Amino acid sequence: MVVLKIVSSEEEAEIVCGLLRAGGFECGSRVTEEVDSALEGYTGSGPREILVHVADLAAAKGLLADPEA
Repeated sequence: MVVLKIVSSEEEAEIVCGLLRAGGFECGSRVTEEVDSALEGYTGSGPREILVHVADLAAAKGLLADPEA
């Protein structure tokens, strides 16, 4: 699995993964390892990485760029 994009919250991650799954892609999310605040690591919320299979990376990027495609 590779990082497709980073989103700002768990809720946004669910929306993006829902769109990807509707397009036929397997995906998941995890809390990002990027430090963005002093509270990093103390809360379960915050930025999340969207993960897809390496083979799906280009097509998944295309879907997010143009969801009508």
